[in-house]
Amino acid sequence: MYEFYTRQALPDKEYRELLGTALCVFNSNNSFIIENILKNDIDKVYNWYELIDAESGKLIEPVKKTISEKSGSDEIADLFDTIVKKRNRIVHSFQITDRDGKQRLATKNKTNNNQFVITEKILKEFIKKNEKLSILLYEFRGY
Repeated sequence: MYEFYTRQALPDKEYRELLGTALCVFNSNNSFIIENILKNDIDKVYNWYELIDAESGKLIEPVKKTISEKSGSDEIADLFDTIVKKRNRIVHSFQITDRDGKQRLATKNKTNNNQFVITEKILKEFIKKNEKLSILLYEFRGY
């Protein structure tokens, strides 16, 4: 598929919509994580400027020291860590022409280097995990 703004081959619109949605929900949660870290940082160890510039994986420790300690559970930290790892596979992917002739992204497992296609199903599961994280963060905040 081509668009007027590029001559490069692209995945179809639905796939790109899912991909864009996946990135948007992740970015929303990443910001919400930072907001919750700062709200629960009793010792004022963290600041917004450093947290917003940090790689998302480096937020796990501040999440554990603030959100996990206050909630008494690592559920949010563990889910965020899982989501960050899945997001990294999406961001560090490469475009392929899949077996059905459609453009998609593919990536590899970091531990065994097995390659796999980032399917629409994987993107939808990622979006759902982000929805669960968002719900947990809202519940944590008391909304």
